[in-house]
Amino acid sequence: MEVTYHLPLHEVPAAIPELVQALREQKLKARHEKKSWGDWLHLESFKTVISTESLRGLTRSVTVEFAEGESEELELRIISAFRSLGWYGIDEDGEYRL
Repeated sequence: MEVTYHLPLHEVPAAIPELVQALREQKLKARHEKKSWGDWLHLESFKTVISTESLRGLTRSVTVEFAEGESEELELRIISAFRSLGWYGIDEDGEYRL
C-alpha cells in the first residue's frame, strides 16, 4: 500500500533531517539514503520505506510504501511523526490533516 503525505504550498518545506528526527521520536530507527533521483528513508527492522523528492535537502511531499504484512502500529507511528511536523494526507475525498 502506498500513501502520500505533504505540506501545503504556503508552508516552508521541511529538511530531510527533520523527517528523520520526527521518525526517531516515534521510536523508529530511520536512516537517510540520498540517490541522484530522490531520497529514501529506511526504517530499521522494517521493509516499509519512505521516498521523497527533494531539492537541496528540502521536501514538501513523501510517499510511504508500506510492505505487506507489517503492523498497523508502524503505520500509526509514521502518521504521528508526520503529524508532529504539521503534514497532511490526501485520499479520494481530498486533503486531511494527519
